Amino acid sequence: MKRTSRGLAAAAAVALAVGSLAACGSSDGGGGGSDSKKIAFIQGVSGDEFYITMQCGIEAEAKKLGAKVTTQGPEKFDPTQQKPIVDSVVASRPDAILVAPTDVSAMQAPLKAASDAGIKVVLVDTTVNDPSFAVSQISSDNEGGGAAAFEAIKELAPDGGKVLVVSTDPGVSTVDARAKGFKDAAAKDSSFQFLGVQYSHNEPTQAAKIVTAALQKDPDIVGIFATNVFSAEGSATGIRQAGKQGKVNVVGFDAGPAQVKQLRDGTVQALIAQQPDVIGSDGVQQAIAALDGKSTKKTIQTGSTIITKDNVDGDAKDAVYQSSC
Repeated sequence: MKRTSRGLAAAAAVALAVGSLAACGSSDGGGGGSDSKKIAFIQGVSGDEFYITMQCGIEAEAKKLGAKVTTQGPEKFDPTQQKPIVDSVVASRPDAILVAPTDVSAMQAPLKAASDAGIKVVLVDTTVNDPSFAVSQISSDNEGGGAAAFEAIKELAPDGGKVLVVSTDPGVSTVDARAKGFKDAAAKDSSFQFLGVQYSHNEPTQAAKIVTAALQKDPDIVGIFATNVFSAEGSATGIRQAGKQGKVNVVGFDAGPAQVKQLRDGTVQALIAQQPDVIGSDGVQQAIAALDGKSTKKTIQTGSTIITKDNVDGDAKDAVYQSSC
């Protein structure tokens, strides 16, 4: 989410939604004609480098295929803010919607209504309880990413110890899967004690409080897995506030500029970077295929990259998320 705009009211974002479809974040594409397919991208949260990088992939692929793209998202990863945006986008009648649902239950009906209205819906990154209405759903292998995070902590703390997961909110499909992947991997190694999952509500300050309190209760924690950008940011802050730098290993999920800085500073020891640009470009391809009456892939999983100090300026450089296209 945009750190500089948290005070904006959700109503203001919604009031601007229809107007911004014609102007904000648009890409005219290679075709440029009046018959160009119109694709609306609805982010999980605006200003997040993960979704900005996804937007870049969407716009690049749309340009190749001659489609027009508009992009917007809520100020927070919150279905009460995202639903009115979805409703206004549906009213504007795009040909297709690429959307990252902010809740598996709350966004089910609004997105099903979009499909019922004849709009092709592609779920990107996150999903809903019953995604059968979507022409495709595309995401990272999140359980695999969570398991990789545990393996990274295991390598950093080979003697074992207590480990904690800091996530966003229950009911978000991606982070739930990451936490599950980590938990299942930890359960297979008796030298580690899994302390459970705590939820930061996608707020770095809350994640910092969680970690500070956890370290007061269990000062011998050896590893923390933070399931997204803001969880990692807050976890790093909490460790610093507790004076535990160098003693607690943090593996973060996602690789925005703030997380890469923490990696360079040594506060975070590893990052699991997704491929949001690939998710975006795949989403456009599936939407266009559906609009052209061609077959689509119901599910697509993309890979990830483990970023460390050793490869951040080398092989993994291109895996770092973008702040602008």
